[in-house]
Amino acid sequence: MDAPIELPRALLPVTAHVAARVPASHPSTRMLGGERMGSAVVVDSTGLLLTVNYVVMGARRVRVTLADGRRVPGEIAGQDFESGLALVRARVSDIPAATLGSSESLERGAFVFAIAATGPRERHVAGGIVTDLGAFDAYWEYLLDRGVVSTAPNPGFGGGPLFDMRGRVVGVVSLNLSEIGRQSLAIPIECFSRHRDELLRFGRVVSRPRRAWVGIFPHPVEEGLVVAGLPGERGGLKEGDVILRLDREEVDTRPALYAALWRHQPGDHLVFEVMRDNRIRHVEIVGADRSEFFGSDGGRPDSAGTAGPER
Repeated sequence: MDAPIELPRALLPVTAHVAARVPASHPSTRMLGGERMGSAVVVDSTGLLLTVNYVVMGARRVRVTLADGRRVPGEIAGQDFESGLALVRARVSDIPAATLGSSESLERGAFVFAIAATGPRERHVAGGIVTDLGAFDAYWEYLLDRGVVSTAPNPGFGGGPLFDMRGRVVGVVSLNLSEIGRQSLAIPIECFSRHRDELLRFGRVVSRPRRAWVGIFPHPVEEGLVVAGLPGERGGLKEGDVILRLDREEVDTRPALYAALWRHQPGDHLVFEVMRDNRIRHVEIVGADRSEFFGSDGGRPDSAGTAGPER
């Protein structure tokens, strides 16, 4: 732990434990389970908490345990399915809130530390240095223009704050990156601070153009992008398909695929060129809306990435 012990100890009161119960009918339950635990950081003394969306996605019941041991009910106040953040409103007031900083003030080599819940009353701390501040893409149709990667491993449940050495929140820890050693990814705090008002007013980010979503797990291979998973078994794509083009545009990397996909809106018709059984095929899919599919009221597995004709 590189931070002076007094600093993280002073920040423990702005952290919280979140427990969410998600019905079995919700489409995320298959991948994430129905009983979920997470960490959170208090961003407003009126009981507003920031966490990662996968903890509360689809939840009908949310319970928050504050650092002083109080357990209070909570509800989802806002969700950003693009950045992966969520707001929870706890039924409590006059609680300590964190000071928000800026990830843009960070440089490679800067010292940071994370605080995460490992249980309702337990908190763990891990420190490290920033190793990367570039773009980050992942297989679940996810791309951050700027992610905060550090050697501070997530010390508990996801959703806890990442602090700079002045005690300011610079990110929200999302996941460990086991493929590159003991490192973690944090979502930059700007993904919340820049959209705070609209998240609270509308429950989502409305200023960003809506993005088409097809619900596939693409992994890069030499020939292109192989469909390694279809969580909803939707559309006309099949597991094992190698995606070559989208609407005649070559997409040989995940960022290229996502850029081409996100130029479309939900409801647009998308034509994928894929290699299947050593044959080139063209598959038409109607783009879906991820926030509607995974929204709090649940989605229907057949409502995303609706198939069109194959030719």
